[in-house]
Amino acid sequence: MPVRKLLLASLAAALLLAGCGPKTTPAPPPPNVTVAHPLQATVIDWDDYVGQFVAVDSVDVRPRVSGYLESVGFKDGDIVRKGQVLFVIDPRPYRAALDQAKGQEAHAQAALANARIEVARGVQLLAAKAVSQQAYDLLMSTERQDAADLVAAQANVQTNALNLEFTRVVAPLGGRVSDRRIAPGNLVTADTTVLTNIVSLDPIRFAFTGSEAAYIKYQRENAAGTRASSRVAANPVEIRLQDEATYRWKGRMDFVDNSLDTGSGTIRGRAVVDNPNDFLTPGMFGHMRLQGSGPYLALLVPDQAIVTDQTRQVLYVVAADGKVFERDVQTGPLTGGLRVIRKGIGAGDTIIIDGVQRARAGQNVTPRQGRIALDTALDQTQAAYVPEEAGSASLVDAGPASATGR
Repeated sequence: MPVRKLLLASLAAALLLAGCGPKTTPAPPPPNVTVAHPLQATVIDWDDYVGQFVAVDSVDVRPRVSGYLESVGFKDGDIVRKGQVLFVIDPRPYRAALDQAKGQEAHAQAALANARIEVARGVQLLAAKAVSQQAYDLLMSTERQDAADLVAAQANVQTNALNLEFTRVVAPLGGRVSDRRIAPGNLVTADTTVLTNIVSLDPIRFAFTGSEAAYIKYQRENAAGTRASSRVAANPVEIRLQDEATYRWKGRMDFVDNSLDTGSGTIRGRAVVDNPNDFLTPGMFGHMRLQGSGPYLALLVPDQAIVTDQTRQVLYVVAADGKVFERDVQTGPLTGGLRVIRKGIGAGDTIIIDGVQRARAGQNVTPRQGRIALDTALDQTQAAYVPEEAGSASLVDAGPASATGR
């Protein structure tokens, strides 16, 4: 009996020791991620510039005659047409001067007519030897003097007629007028007093400065024939205002300066933009983009698929066996909410587009097939200027899939 009890106690102790041994924990399943091939699309790179709208023409309106201002023919800030009367200067002194000049003209005409009669009579007398040659020459000289006096009188009439016309100060161009600087009743001085200012609005110019590096790039592209146009000054531009999300204003380059500023290393450029509703006004700031390349076929991925590792940018590529590999990539601009990948991956690579935070290089994942699509709300040509944090792709989950990669 004691032996049996001893065996039972030994067996119980062995079972107790076996229960206290190490336990085996099952490994966690590979994380779920969404994968897709890079989207291939034809894109154009754009270069971004900040600039300011300026008027094609700007004129300080000054009187061409002196006098007292009689009336103003516009409201401050009006849109005026070319030739519209803006100011009227008291015309009475100039009308009187014109009448006086016309009287002098009539006097000169009468004197010339009389001189011609005398010359005709002198011809007859000279033929009859009834007058000397000297007397006849004097008659001819008098006729010429009276003819010259008539020309001077006619010119004086024209001058005074112009002065009378200049008492009506008209708009030299169409556009928006500023406020009146002088009130009626004040004396204005010819060619000195500024009455107001007018700026043209349609078309309007957009002025900006570009770097030397950008200018060199354009010149090299022009030489290589890779730009849409062989001249920078013929390239299309698109502009958006500070409160606009899209580049709605269309124009074209019309001027690039002939030298760079040696102090700043920049060069002046200018575009002309249609402004049919006069919405744009000189002084406004805007963001302009200029075509920076010709069309080319690019690989596009969602911006959130790119992992930044200090100075590197990495995409996670999934192999056929589900293992994750890192690929160093060189990125380009945003296009339709997607990031251009210039180097590092191929069109047949399977990349992780969602769930990159759960993936690790060298580990396995469970891929689900997705699809990369351009954001239809963004014009492809607007790509380069969508803020990076706003870039998003359409990720369509198509269910489980076997990953393929290289």
